[in-house]
Amino acid sequence: MGMIPGQNQSWVSEFILLGFSSDPTTNSILFTVFLLIYLSSVTGNGLIIMLICVDTQLHTPMYFFLCILAMLDVCYVTTTMPQMLVHLLAKSKAISFAGCWLQMYVFGAMATTECTLFVVMAYDRYVAICYPLHYTVILNWGLCRQLVTGTCVCGFLSALLHTFFTMSLPYCGPNKVNHYFCEGPSVRSLACMDTQLIERVDQILSVFLGVTPLSLIGASYILIAKAILKIKSTQARCKSFSTCASHLTVVTFFYGPASYIYMKPNSSYSPERDKQISFFYNAFTALLNPVVYNLRNKDIKRAFLKVMGHGCVD
Repeated sequence: MGMIPGQNQSWVSEFILLGFSSDPTTNSILFTVFLLIYLSSVTGNGLIIMLICVDTQLHTPMYFFLCILAMLDVCYVTTTMPQMLVHLLAKSKAISFAGCWLQMYVFGAMATTECTLFVVMAYDRYVAICYPLHYTVILNWGLCRQLVTGTCVCGFLSALLHTFFTMSLPYCGPNKVNHYFCEGPSVRSLACMDTQLIERVDQILSVFLGVTPLSLIGASYILIAKAILKIKSTQARCKSFSTCASHLTVVTFFYGPASYIYMKPNSSYSPERDKQISFFYNAFTALLNPVVYNLRNKDIKRAFLKVMGHGCVD
């Protein structure tokens, strides 16, 4: 069952994802709750994408990056949640080795791309507040496309390294992953060899991919804060600050839990706690991002009312 015979040992051909609970009643309740969260996340982010594409007044660098963030969130949450929902109701909770490889890679690629996109969005706010008169000249569409392409390349390459290091380890049993999806640390704990070196390399990579973007975001906001404090008008100062507040909020929601999972030493690994924290930065950040931007953004509200108005007219 789930093993491929080798010369001296058997190799895992599939993993069993244990999920959150083995109780059918609990799983039925979780299915309903998680389905609502997933549908709300996809709908909220889909709405932002649609509004930005439809409304020409939102065709600016800031909303272009916000649209890319919403797309990443949809892909990010779809990588893990549909399968988790199926496993909550199905008897079999198996995922093939190749499926686990692919899920880990796509999830890692989306997460790392989002990490680097937050840096780009911080740079966008820095240029808008510190160099408002040169904003469209500095952040021209050519540069915007290059920045997004760069974030994707960075995300997909780093995820390839992380996935390769983890999935190239020998897995000869057991094959039960105490998680709801194939997350690196959870799968790696099942390897039948000493993984200290791989863990150290992976941790260095994670720290680099976490600390570097956070440092750049921090540096951007220090310069932004200095520029805002020089503004004499209180109203203009508040408006400048509010354009940054949404970005800072989603960065905090994303980086806090993700940093805990991937930057902590392996000795403090706790499957149950890690599952809950992973679910927060996987599902809830994708749900909260559109909520945060919709509640704080007058342009998004205006575009929504405009679209609804056209709908009524039609």
